[in-house]
Amino acid sequence: MNLNIKFFIIEKIATLFRRSRIFILRIKGYQIPYSTIIERNCILDRLNPKGIHIGKNCLIASGTVILTHDHCKRVDSLPYMTDTYIGDNCFVGIRAFIMPGVKIGNEVIVGSMSVVTKDVPSNCIVAGNPAKIIKTGITMNERAEWSNWPGLIQNTED
Repeated sequence: MNLNIKFFIIEKIATLFRRSRIFILRIKGYQIPYSTIIERNCILDRLNPKGIHIGKNCLIASGTVILTHDHCKRVDSLPYMTDTYIGDNCFVGIRAFIMPGVKIGNEVIVGSMSVVTKDVPSNCIVAGNPAKIIKTGITMNERAEWSNWPGLIQNTED
């Protein structure tokens, strides 16, 4: 079988599984568009699913934790609930933690195993514990891929 045909078939099957996973999450109350990829073993806050807002064309890697509540802070004996936002065209690396109430801008890369405790502006890379900005001025495409990384050979057709 031709490699291109095999890849095409695998991609269609993977898309079917990805969309069914998003469909189930939307039934549970999460606000996630079908263009976003949520890999397996992600932990999305179940206590406040409507508080998770993920933009279009994001890739959330395996093992990522996204929280929307804090048990240490209490309001009328209940955990403090807040909304957590991830913008469009973002990539969140493996096992990253997004803490409650954080707003991540558009076109952001969150490094693997980072702990995001504060808001992140658009078009940057954050990494570490706590996550800090390590690069600004990046652009991401609709596949959550860094499109202006150093060393990228760009077609310059004049």
